[in-house]
Parts: sequence; structure tokens; C-alpha cells
Amino acid sequence: MGDQARISQFTDAEIGLKLLEMGCVPGASVKLVRFAPWGDPLAFECNGSIISIRNAEARTVDVERM
Repeated sequence: MGDQARISQFTDAEIGLKLLEMGCVPGASVKLVRFAPWGDPLAFECNGSIISIRNAEARTVDVERM
């Protein structure tokens, strides 16, 4: 919780496109802000918006820790 990272690339084109449409672009900073009681889904802050995605979708986003 609270960890920050920078998006480096998407490994799944479909999920990557969905995230791009929501403003999560490579180079953007993301921060984990919440997670469900059993850990799925996760909520991230990206460019001032809260984005909620499933663990399987999150695994297709390569990030670099800041």
C-alpha cells in the first residue's frame, strides 16, 4: 500500500489499450491506494484518477519502482 512505480510497458495489447484510454500511459506514475479484502481487485492512482483492475490485468503491466 502506498508503493509508487512508473509504467514501463504493457504486455497485453487489449488490457494496455483499455488502460491507455483511462490515461495510464507508459512513463506515468502509479500508486497502490487500496485493495479488496481478498486482494482482488486492486485500486491504483494514476494521473489523478483512481483505477481499479484485477490482479490478472495488473500482471500485464510492467513497472519500475521509484
